[in-house]
Amino acid sequence: MHVEHLLQDESLGLRLLWAPPSLLEREICGVTVTDLEDPTRFVRPGEVVLSGLVWWRAQDGHEAADRFVEALKNADVAVLLAGEEAHGAVPEVLVEACARYGLPVAAVPAHLMFRTITETVYLRQWGELARHHVLPGHLRDRLNRLISQSASPRTVLTTVFAHLGDVTAYLVTAAGRTVAATPGAASLPAREAAALPDGDAGTTVLIAADTGTPYEHWYLHLPDTDAVPPGLLHEITLILARCRQEYARGRAGERRLADELGALFALAAADDTAVATAWHACGLSAEGPYHVLVADTGTPQEDLAVSALTEAVAHAESGPAVVGRLPDGTGFAVIPADGYDPVAELWPLLAACVPDTPLHGGAASTVDGPADLPTALARARYALAAARTTTPDTSRLTDAATLTSVDTLLTGIPAEVRTAYSRTVLGPLHKAGNGSAAMLLETLETFLAHDGSWARTAETLHLHVNTVHYRIQRVEYLTGRDLSRLTDRLDLWAALLCRTGPGAPTAKSGRRTRPSTSPAR
Repeated sequence: MHVEHLLQDESLGLRLLWAPPSLLEREICGVTVTDLEDPTRFVRPGEVVLSGLVWWRAQDGHEAADRFVEALKNADVAVLLAGEEAHGAVPEVLVEACARYGLPVAAVPAHLMFRTITETVYLRQWGELARHHVLPGHLRDRLNRLISQSASPRTVLTTVFAHLGDVTAYLVTAAGRTVAATPGAASLPAREAAALPDGDAGTTVLIAADTGTPYEHWYLHLPDTDAVPPGLLHEITLILARCRQEYARGRAGERRLADELGALFALAAADDTAVATAWHACGLSAEGPYHVLVADTGTPQEDLAVSALTEAVAHAESGPAVVGRLPDGTGFAVIPADGYDPVAELWPLLAACVPDTPLHGGAASTVDGPADLPTALARARYALAAARTTTPDTSRLTDAATLTSVDTLLTGIPAEVRTAYSRTVLGPLHKAGNGSAAMLLETLETFLAHDGSWARTAETLHLHVNTVHYRIQRVEYLTGRDLSRLTDRLDLWAALLCRTGPGAPTAKSGRRTRPSTSPAR
């Protein structure tokens, strides 16, 4: 521990009175408390000397100050910490003497006990050797006050590590969001941070908590494995666990308001005034643009999807947002429009937090205000259904704006409805007999995939054009459709898509379609 480390500890509040920068880099080897005018026999080189200045009187002038400082300088002490309680301030003559003899001097606030400084120095000095060391009493008390006052995680993390010197520490989530970091720590990309719990670099510890989902987990990461003794590290994680619980408790009110807004969303004829009031109560401005997101995990575990959206929105850091639960348990969020891209990029990392549970999401843009919410919510729900249909076993976020083709649009229709439609429209083909049904379906599918081209259909199926004509005529007869009509072609094409599953490949047409969703890779 160096002199500058001690002075930089904000929990002590020491005030530097004089010292050149070079002397602040000196290492501290111990602490001595003395109020003797000549402490030479009791101090050692490199020590911090604490003095309440009881030995000094105003009428002594500078002579007494010179003798005291000269004795400390001859003993080669590292720094003088002079108490302000006895005289209200450190005498100017003492500061001048320190400057003449080249001895760093700092003031100790009247309310600060010398024992607090001693504990701080020895904990830092011997922390690497004493595995059972715990946080100093004064620091623990301060941390308890900060947590009870709902201090930010960054404040708590900075305070808890300030007395350990140049220790770099990160508080990250399972999805890679940096909740807090010690001053001067380099930024961590989300993908790197998300890999820390399973990686070998440094030390990464789970911050245990009684409540919460895997999306809400915090981890403490120390790049230097030997930076903190195990015993002390354990106590720090307990402090941070309390911070996490208080952090979550402080947002319970926000969540309650969001749930009330979600309940109004779900009403078929919600009162516009009530919606606007709930909207403003959540801290959202009347003017957008906003994105509406919904999410679901398909599991009975309560609030799993809400937790995922909460983490995603916190990562986006795009401004005022709302995250809550709809009456049916689906999670929803209203975020500024520019926050959607960060959320979409984070989705694969969110999915990795609970790899065995698909996280499906739907999004709708753009909402200008509370009046547009019911429509946006309906579109987002449709996109959510599309995500489930497209990749039922894999996490996926789908934007309703990407459902721009018939096959992608069909993904939002319930599977039972798609199946019923396909059976109704294509069912008559099965009356042609087992062998003929498959042949006619293949011909129809190929014919429509090639935009009704007889020649290309025949070439693809290796048939004569007359054979294609015959088969298509049979399809028209059995289904009651006229394939020269665009509407009838669309009916049959939709039925084929519903039969094979929306988004699944059909006949080869040589054309490529643009993907409409964002899978979690």
